[in-house]
Amino acid sequence: MRFIFLSLLLATTGVAAVHAASLTLVTEHAPPASMQGPEGVTGRETDKVREMMARTGTAYTVALLPWKRAFLMARQQPATCVYSTSRTEEREKLFKWIGPTDEADWVLWGRADHEFPLKTLEDARHLRIGTYIGDARDEYLRSRGFHVEPVSNDLANPQKLLLKRIDLWAVGMRNGSPGPGQYDWADKVVPLLVFNRVKVYLACNLSVPDELVAQLNAALAEMRRDGTVARLERKYEHWTLPK
Repeated sequence: MRFIFLSLLLATTGVAAVHAASLTLVTEHAPPASMQGPEGVTGRETDKVREMMARTGTAYTVALLPWKRAFLMARQQPATCVYSTSRTEEREKLFKWIGPTDEADWVLWGRADHEFPLKTLEDARHLRIGTYIGDARDEYLRSRGFHVEPVSNDLANPQKLLLKRIDLWAVGMRNGSPGPGQYDWADKVVPLLVFNRVKVYLACNLSVPDELVAQLNAALAEMRRDGTVARLERKYEHWTLPK
């Protein structure tokens, strides 16, 4: 019974399971969603993506890259997909979307000794916000006229925050994210405001066939129904950063 729904979809569309297609999958280091393990790229969202590929018979490779490079590869290189990608209005027509595989909160962090009120995003209109080049939060805030100061390495932002070179840091917090607890500045920066919640996806280059996108979405839907998604999420429920 496990694959009945997917088989019915393939039969009704007249498309056989995709065995010849091959995808290049790229992602960033974002534990526990995606990270390097002893035997290759692993993590909660990686496991979901691998299961989707297995169920559809899709050959693939997966690589861990800096986010900007991974994102640009998926935009420019045929048969390439990037995860976990926030699906925003600005990006809607850039990719074909498979998911959602997870959700994320967008959070403004500030110094623990900050002296300004922050009850809504509009309260940050006059403040300097540290962002990450190529990141959806940078695009979102920039397009709405906020004062953003992007960097190529997101971990430069807390240092800029402590040096008072920026007032806020825009952070994406996914389910199970360990937060900044492992860093020596962890007690000096604090979350101040959740300003958006987004769903994240496997975002594929526009060259990827619609039939394959439909099959992968059907596989993910079946994984939700048969409990596979819940099982994979429980696997990382108590994950912590290695000491």
